[in-house]
Amino acid sequence: MSAVEQTKAMPIRILVAKPGLDGHDRGAKVLAQALRDAGMEVIYTGLRVSPEIIANTAVQEDVDVICVSILSGAHNVVFADLMVCLKACGGEDIPVLGGGVIPQADITYLKTLGVREVFTPGAKLATITQYVHDIVGR
Repeated sequence: MSAVEQTKAMPIRILVAKPGLDGHDRGAKVLAQALRDAGMEVIYTGLRVSPEIIANTAVQEDVDVICVSILSGAHNVVFADLMVCLKACGGEDIPVLGGGVIPQADITYLKTLGVREVFTPGAKLATITQYVHDIVGR
């Protein structure tokens, strides 16, 4: 098997994270299951993890994408900290996706930080999984 064939055969690895004090993780768990159903390998951090833990776990686990679900309203601070932490640990090339109740003005700000996309309530799981496939390229 060639290196290209091996890369295509490898499942996409996703880190799903719930940072901060947000204790509501039903959406993150539903997303994690949808990503698994789409053939991806999912690592779920559990509740109340810091941006440092998310960044370090993503690098250690060699993930292709980070999905961050946040409903606490602290998204601007959490994502800013996460992007700094990713750079500090060598993971700045890992695409970061966000999800939650996030106002459009804040979505624009998050994208200036480097967040690739933000999915708000009502986003279809098929749309998110297809987006992941598109950005990873397999």
